[in-house]
Amino acid sequence: MKNIVGVRFRRLGKIYFFDPQYLIMKKGENVIVDTTDGEDIAEVVIANRKIEEEKIVKPLKKVIRIANNRDLKHYEECKKKEKEAYNFCIKKIKQLGLKMKLTDVEYKFNNTKILFFFTADGRIDFRDLVKELAANYKTRIELRQIGVRDEVKRIGGNGVCGRELCCCSFLNNFETVSIKMAKEQNLSLNLSKISGNCGRLMCCLKYENDVYEEKLSRLPHVGAIVKTEDGEGEIVNVEILAERVRVRLQKGEDISYKKYNVSDIKVIKDNNAEKENNQNEETEDIKELKRLEELDKEDLRKESEKNGI
Repeated sequence: MKNIVGVRFRRLGKIYFFDPQYLIMKKGENVIVDTTDGEDIAEVVIANRKIEEEKIVKPLKKVIRIANNRDLKHYEECKKKEKEAYNFCIKKIKQLGLKMKLTDVEYKFNNTKILFFFTADGRIDFRDLVKELAANYKTRIELRQIGVRDEVKRIGGNGVCGRELCCCSFLNNFETVSIKMAKEQNLSLNLSKISGNCGRLMCCLKYENDVYEEKLSRLPHVGAIVKTEDGEGEIVNVEILAERVRVRLQKGEDISYKKYNVSDIKVIKDNNAEKENNQNEETEDIKELKRLEELDKEDLRKESEKNGI
């Protein structure tokens, strides 16, 4: 077992484990840690704890000290410089006519580097911009292109549910969200209803997906022929979470509909082919959703290529 603390370098960023050495830290305290880029300031989100060494990515870097007043004052100065650098960079982007959108600036605590985060539709030749920034700040400059999800995470906002966006409140990592998840949850494949503030498929489609997949693996599908206490019929709707089905019953020319619990019916034939509703109306939306799905995968690929601590 190894003694560790978990820290974040920015709000809702990834949690990294560090060796606290002899220090005892509380959640919410600011600490100075050793990173590949030198000293940096971070917030403790997991207090001293022992975990299995197999779960630790080695080598485990160390916490240097608990942040003192001088450290906190320097951190505030860095935040002020970030705002100034942001405005300066925006000005230069306009002057150079670059088709990019600056979203954030990060001043490294040890003043060795300034990171500029931006979004763009494609590749951008920002060599002239880097020269302008380096000449002005006399330090190492790094421009990092991020996806639209990361942009919204940094900006913040509220979702259609009325709550603060998941990526701004508790999500540490983005996962791939697919159209298949929306289909399995019987959601309308309407772009405006299942896409978030970032324009990508909503992250919350992922939350209950495992439950839906488990239930769908054992529930009958729309179009299945089943035997009920009222005779044979065809399933026209499935309430997945409630495990109920709506069955179309026909006796001669009389047609009726009735709901049954899945446990009260017997499946005679299930071709596992759900009928498509409003296919013509949804064709364009499906094409657009597939495009968003591919963009989402591309964003996650770029994120995985970034260098860690």
